[in-house]
Amino acid sequence: MLRVVVLADTHLRAGRFRQLPDTVWAAIAGCQLVLHAGDVVDASLLDALDAAQVPYRAVLGNNDVTLRDTLPERIQFEVDQVRIAMVHDSGATKGRAARLRRWFPDAQLVVFGHSHTPCNEWHDGQLLFNPGSPTERRRQPSHTFGVLELDEGRVTKNEIKPTG
Repeated sequence: MLRVVVLADTHLRAGRFRQLPDTVWAAIAGCQLVLHAGDVVDASLLDALDAAQVPYRAVLGNNDVTLRDTLPERIQFEVDQVRIAMVHDSGATKGRAARLRRWFPDAQLVVFGHSHTPCNEWHDGQLLFNPGSPTERRRQPSHTFGVLELDEGRVTKNEIKPTG
């Protein structure tokens, strides 16, 4: 079994007051992989993950100007036999499931961000997963992040967790 922490829309900048909550760092300490669905903003969080020796995959968000040459807009890969796709902006809510199926027809799990609105929905065998934001809740009742467990080709746990 592989434990994965999923982040998006952290909007963290080096030297600024906003930080990733301790509850998220605690979850990261117990995971084998971090997925970040964009709007990292600068490399400071990625550098912190490197320093903590936590493997990660991340995609480019619309606010990731300084990371344009570092992060891809979309990625597809396999982890523990689970086919995963990541993109920052999935487009409008209406038609999202069909659109993501067109973009990533073979993915079992599609991780995305941008809206800061958590999404944890299965559509015809494909899990659409937006962890919300652990730092900018916007219109949501709380700051959130995601936890997944993958086991031999299956997503066995998919949760959106509050940071507080």
